[in-house]
Amino acid sequence: MDIELLQDGLDYGVIGILGMMSFITLWFWIERILFYRTLDLSSYKLKESLEIDLTNNISIISSFGSNAPYIGLLGTVFGIIITFYVMGQGGDLDAKNIMTSLALALKATAMGLAVAIPAIFFHTHIVRKMEVLIAKWEILQKEKLEY
Repeated sequence: MDIELLQDGLDYGVIGILGMMSFITLWFWIERILFYRTLDLSSYKLKESLEIDLTNNISIISSFGSNAPYIGLLGTVFGIIITFYVMGQGGDLDAKNIMTSLALALKATAMGLAVAIPAIFFHTHIVRKMEVLIAKWEILQKEKLEY
């Protein structure tokens, strides 16, 4: 088995998955913000139906935010395992190559964090927007009862 092929496959696989997660997170965040801007609160009779529409796709953003660091960490662990395997096989690794391999393995963790931090920010931002919209809907309902 060619170790460089394994390293490249791992690298592109983990970075590819994290890149896809980042794109999907950004996509759903923008979709939710645009949906909230065009939302007509007066068209909702039941709070539950409003909440269902408001929370659509929110769990994906939350899941990506909480799982991206683990995917990055998994990539790092596999990268370190491959480096140790090559070292154990008596591969052509000097201190410089070992440190480079370990540093490259750590980039998966960094990428996981780079995906997770904005995803958690987006999730928190959307949850706050949802809370405000639900409060505004409740105010509308109270105003309707007063008339």
